[in-house]
Amino acid sequence: MIRLSLWLLTKLALVLLLSSGPLRAHEIVPTIADLTVADGRAELALQINLEAFLAGVDLDTVEDTNDAPQANEYDTLRALPAADLAARAPDLLATWNALPVLSIDGTPLELQSVSITVPEGVDPELPRVAEWVLQAAAPTGGAVTVAWPQAGGDMVVRQQGVDAPFTGLVRGGTSSPAIMLQGGDRATAWQSFVSYIPVGFDHILPKGLDHILFVLGLFFLSTRLTPLIWQVSAFTLAHTVTLALGAMGLVNVPGSIVEPLIAASIVYVAVENIFARGLTKWRPAVIFGFGLLHGLGFASVLGDFGLPEDQFVPALIGFNIGVEVGQLTVIALAFILIWLAVLAARRASLDGDEELVTEYPVMFRAVSVTGSLLIAIIGIYWVIERTLL
Repeated sequence: MIRLSLWLLTKLALVLLLSSGPLRAHEIVPTIADLTVADGRAELALQINLEAFLAGVDLDTVEDTNDAPQANEYDTLRALPAADLAARAPDLLATWNALPVLSIDGTPLELQSVSITVPEGVDPELPRVAEWVLQAAAPTGGAVTVAWPQAGGDMVVRQQGVDAPFTGLVRGGTSSPAIMLQGGDRATAWQSFVSYIPVGFDHILPKGLDHILFVLGLFFLSTRLTPLIWQVSAFTLAHTVTLALGAMGLVNVPGSIVEPLIAASIVYVAVENIFARGLTKWRPAVIFGFGLLHGLGFASVLGDFGLPEDQFVPALIGFNIGVEVGQLTVIALAFILIWLAVLAARRASLDGDEELVTEYPVMFRAVSVTGSLLIAIIGIYWVIERTLL
């Protein structure tokens, strides 16, 4: 059973390594939509990754465009000059207007392209986010609804030009609630808190592979609960601090610095697991330092989604709780998998296969060393990739 567990871990590591290509260039970013309805005209100003939409990538299910069947087409579009890409964007409008993306009191609005700005000189290792302004004639009405096409991924809608504006997340294949044109649909503190919990959870499971491996590194230190509590507490406190500071704009460290250091933190905890048999006196402090780095990574996610200015604190707390729930879920799943392996070994021993007899601490140590070694290999690969590529 131990051999089987190690074999499964090796297979998993190969899958992770092969799927961990240049993450930053192909990551999925949400679309940001600023909605303004005034003077008989509706305007939707988008911050959008045009390459993903034009390539037909299913942004509802794909976490990285490298994993999409349209990966080659995406890369071809990503390499186009800005003017050539902008010229192709209006091809999307026919499908969007058939949905329709905007409607007022049930009356569909036909959007027209007003301007498209595709940035020049963007680092090839980063997504290229274009600014696309769409407008439509707007009849008199009481409420506007924003729909988003299937496979469109997440869109953050921010109402502009009114008091108490609506801000909310619209997922692919869904619609916003009716948004009052005169304003007043600002989310309550409770609504903001609840709506940002899944955003934080989603950043861990399934999208935060680097954070998942770091948390597994914490889990693999020993079978005792106390070391895990100390580590998770230090990590949680630290990333909460920098998450808040980063979200408020008080701390801003470039991703080119943060991302390699996050990968290095994964390597450290994995290597120490191999040589240490328990919690060292310096490890919580080191984990606290690494937690500061991971908090900056979480803050970059909130930078993509944005936080409602009037409900900043509850939204931030909700996001952080979502992150914590995601981390605890990773630990719980790891514990359950190892415990099931122990039960299977005991069951096999009852059938006469004495070679499979083992107890949880013995199997845990075998899995811990092997798993930590594989995590370290992946982390080293990421350090090199994020530093040099």
